[in-house]
Amino acid sequence: MRIGFIGLGNMASAMIAGIQREHLVSGEEILGSAKTQATRERAQREFKVRTTRDNGEVAAGADVVILAVKPQFFEEVIAQIRGEDWEGKTLVSLAPGKTIGWIQERFGFAVPVVRCMPNTPALVGEGCSGVCASPEVAEESRTYVNRLLGSFGRVVEVEEHLMDAVVGVSGSSPAYVFLFIEAMADGAVACGMPRKTAYEMAAQAVLGSARMVLETGKHPGELKDMVCSPGGTTIQAVKVLEEKNFRGTVMDALTACVEKSKNM
Repeated sequence: MRIGFIGLGNMASAMIAGIQREHLVSGEEILGSAKTQATRERAQREFKVRTTRDNGEVAAGADVVILAVKPQFFEEVIAQIRGEDWEGKTLVSLAPGKTIGWIQERFGFAVPVVRCMPNTPALVGEGCSGVCASPEVAEESRTYVNRLLGSFGRVVEVEEHLMDAVVGVSGSSPAYVFLFIEAMADGAVACGMPRKTAYEMAAQAVLGSARMVLETGKHPGELKDMVCSPGGTTIQAVKVLEEKNFRGTVMDALTACVEKSKNM
């Protein structure tokens, strides 16, 4: 299938890198559009894909059209592409807050839509994408889109009403994790550790801990208890985190993110 990207920013670049890493399509089968010449030239240089400034050309020439622009530009872009022949095509939306119904209403007909929310760890092949599809999406197309998304990480199918929660727990959450890594490193630096070493050790601790959750199948609380020896160092650190309302603060932050997504 021919793949079109409307928007060639960070997320589109991560997706193209994953798709090419898995040899799903060649560069010649990918057409991307971007407003700036610099962005188009970067995509040509890095991925050897074809580019254009014309969003309509992408929609006309692709079987799977991926809307990889920010939500505030959706209405403008949809107005530019809705007049194309959508027979046999699938639209993939990466935007938070824009429901399948909202998108189809702007098109004026029931265009087949796959709504997904990937995240930036896709850049290193460790992304996670929540996905849902409209009834108009053919099973073959749904499987193919999931395969594309799976080229740069995990794919989790969810009901559409959970997509805002996906934004909070997955789409936006790398920022929370980066903040946590930075804070841990800052603490180590305050204790005398060189910053480069502190970042490396903090990041590896997060990576290894995440893999333990995914690969052991154990509850995070059980894994936490395995580290907390009676009267030891770890339980003292956990005590301070609990006193500072660490878990409640994270939950409040995620809830604020979800509410923002609902109102975009």
